[in-house]
Amino acid sequence: MKPKFAVLAVVFSILTVLTGCEKLMVLDPKGPQAEIQAKDIMLSIWIMSGIVIVVFTMLAYMLIKYRASRQLPGYKPPRIEGSMQVEAICVGIPVLLVIYLSIVSVQSNYKVESVPEGLKDEEPLVIYAATSNWKWHFSYPKEEIETVNYLYIPVDRPIEFKLYSYGPITSFWIPQLGGQKYAMADMVNTLHLAADVPGEFMGRNANFNGKGFAENTFNVTAMSHEEFENWTNEVKETAKPLTEEKFSELLEPGHLGTSTYTGTHLEFMPPPEGDNAGHNHGSSNMDSNTKEDHSHSEGIHDEHNS
Repeated sequence: MKPKFAVLAVVFSILTVLTGCEKLMVLDPKGPQAEIQAKDIMLSIWIMSGIVIVVFTMLAYMLIKYRASRQLPGYKPPRIEGSMQVEAICVGIPVLLVIYLSIVSVQSNYKVESVPEGLKDEEPLVIYAATSNWKWHFSYPKEEIETVNYLYIPVDRPIEFKLYSYGPITSFWIPQLGGQKYAMADMVNTLHLAADVPGEFMGRNANFNGKGFAENTFNVTAMSHEEFENWTNEVKETAKPLTEEKFSELLEPGHLGTSTYTGTHLEFMPPPEGDNAGHNHGSSNMDSNTKEDHSHSEGIHDEHNS
């Protein structure tokens, strides 16, 4: 096969495969936070594509114009001094691009870390999202409901997630709504999200946490405020209460389907907030056992250093 036909066959194959691909979830935002991130991604892609096109065009021009040719015996190439203009362009343009992207990134970070624009006057729905090997526990403290491996949220209302873990570090991520942010065992991280259209979305853990990582997923359903209220009322009428024994059973490593309960584990197993967070750094309320352990560890550390 001639080279040009081989190239055409490869290009045709790539185009054929790409026509069957679905749109990337991160580029199909369904919430204001995800829309900001999608715009930043596309901006970076267009800038990088422009750089690649310019560089390869210049490379082709140089290879053709200054390709090697036969010279007479004893030929010596002329001495060429450096060009300040070329060096300024080669260094200055990348520096300006980095500065521009840095400014855009900082502005976007402030936006996605705060309550979505246009929803700051709305009361946020607080959901405690805890993870264990390899499942997700979602607590609605005001509604007194807890779900496992699925979420129901109202559209056009800010959602304030409180993230923490009962096992290894995980990363909470709903690609079409925004994220991602880590959930850790000794602290609570806050993530602000919102959905502006009804629908079903995929959520998952984006940080490797052992053999069950691939199935450490959950489903998200965004619905109208009325449908959300109907769902909460139905759960309170039909679901079984969550007991401490049942929650301890749920924390055992393994995979589960979806389940729903009235009440939350926050009542008998609160999240690591206040004096319980961050290893009690700076706390004046440590109990005597903690103080003894802390003093003992310091003594061992001092002996080791000596």
